[in-house]
Amino acid sequence: MPSVAEALFDVDGDQLVPTEFARGPWSPDALHGGPVAALLARAAESCAAPGSMHSARLSVELLRPVPVAPLRLSASVSRPGRKVQLVDVRMTTAHDGQEVAWGRLLRIRALGEDDPEAEGVPPALTVRSTDEAQPPGPGAGRPMVSPGQVGEAPPPDGYRAFHSAGAELRFVRGAFERLGPSTVWVRLAVPVVPGEAPSPMQRAAAASDFGNGVSAEVAFGQFLFINPDLTVTLERPPVGEWVCLDARTALGNPGVGVAQSALWDELGPVGRAVQTLVVERLA
Repeated sequence: MPSVAEALFDVDGDQLVPTEFARGPWSPDALHGGPVAALLARAAESCAAPGSMHSARLSVELLRPVPVAPLRLSASVSRPGRKVQLVDVRMTTAHDGQEVAWGRLLRIRALGEDDPEAEGVPPALTVRSTDEAQPPGPGAGRPMVSPGQVGEAPPPDGYRAFHSAGAELRFVRGAFERLGPSTVWVRLAVPVVPGEAPSPMQRAAAASDFGNGVSAEVAFGQFLFINPDLTVTLERPPVGEWVCLDARTALGNPGVGVAQSALWDELGPVGRAVQTLVVERLA
């Protein structure tokens, strides 16, 4: 029985134990991709870095459904460097060592304002990366409908999960119960692990995995549209608790889709997220 501690995962020695807040919408026995991505980011960021480095890109490969069971993570620097660095992470089940997810974090040297190499480089937010209008803030958003209402696969026995209890969603365009693009603010309702503030990349990774769900082009309850991967690219760290996804899904070859999200904080654009989708009709 998963813990109900006020975090996505409990820490038990070298194991990370999922709580109810980390469960996914498709099964009470499997985790949502958002908590998995956040945990991979946390493990990668725990590797020592030479000076100040920006977590610029997180690539996640979800090899199989990640069970609601104790997990182990191992991280190592696979590409050392003063300016660019890669950290690889493996997530395995604690009871049998089966690999369930991989993560790769790209870190880039972050220049301080007084760094000689920063001369002539514009500071953050002085150069906009998009002509899109800033979305209304989370205060203008509408809360997500309760689990089990129209548009969402009914949760067995009303179990708590990441989308219903581990995160807060506020829609400023579209809705979870309607098909098509949407714009939604997301924040973690609980930390990734107890007593530890999530990093900007951890918050962005957790939020970004909602992209396919909030911009679905096929109906919940009739189709599966599961992402075996997630890539999050950040031009700067998101500021504050809220991350906004301006999300849309495109369906291509039968059974294949791509969900793309422009990422924002309350100051402006921060990056992009992409998920490749496996789409299939439910029996």
